[in-house]
Amino acid sequence: MSEPRLFVPVRAGAYATALRLFRTAAGKRTAVAFTSPLKLTKVLGTDQRWVVLTAPALRGMLAELDVIGIVIDPAGTMTRSAERVA
Repeated sequence: MSEPRLFVPVRAGAYATALRLFRTAAGKRTAVAFTSPLKLTKVLGTDQRWVVLTAPALRGMLAELDVIGIVIDPAGTMTRSAERVA
């Protein structure tokens, strides 16, 4: 059976696209993923870029980073100053 698809927010840099990481309420870095583009848009807005990955692929990309985990379908975001966001 194939892995379910996850819609993962990314940000575009000058030369590459990178995963967009977030912080938990405790300040730890985490990744987020959504089970549909509609859920992603509802939380992050229509301008948010995304890629489709499986959970194992996303975990592999995060393996070398100081990230505590992946939050699937977060209900919303906290408002913080831009310098606090990873």
